[in-house]
Amino acid sequence: MEKKLILASKSPRRKELLSLCNIPFETSNVEIDESFDDNLSLEDAIVDIAYNKAYAVFKDNKDSIVLGSDTIVAINDTILGKPKNEEDARRMLKLLSNNKHKVITGTVFLYDDKVIKNCNVSYVYFNELSDKEIDDYIKSKEPLDKAGAYAIQGLGGCFINKIEGDYYSIMGLTLNFVYKTLHSLQLK
Repeated sequence: MEKKLILASKSPRRKELLSLCNIPFETSNVEIDESFDDNLSLEDAIVDIAYNKAYAVFKDNKDSIVLGSDTIVAINDTILGKPKNEEDARRMLKLLSNNKHKVITGTVFLYDDKVIKNCNVSYVYFNELSDKEIDDYIKSKEPLDKAGAYAIQGLGGCFINKIEGDYYSIMGLTLNFVYKTLHSLQLK
């Protein structure tokens, strides 16, 4: 019997990205504690959260392959989560303005008794943003539900001078790693 693939995420972006692999999958919304273990590096902490997302689904679906992923934005090791409100988004965008920051995406596959983990670190360089650009962007509402207060695949992409790393990881799923792993598991 072929195993089904389950994406342990409620993110529409991750669902959209995984669909690019042209493999049937289901999604399972998962709620876990996403707080960071202060004893871990940011990279290890994000992989840990991805694992916890995957395991929350896997424990009731042991005959499946479960994919969990999580992404954070950090500048000078300060984590920029989803903004609490417009003022918080403004604060984050001012921090990102004319600066380099990193986007860390952890990805975990669970199947049978196996665990496959990956961590991708990409760097994003923002242009200098005027107060008007920040205000106009906040009025668009796009930054209000995004980690780091921007979407690279949306209007926020206009503020990016360059990236070093994986575009899809910045969006929330390390697509090349996912595709290669699914291929090695003969799901592709």
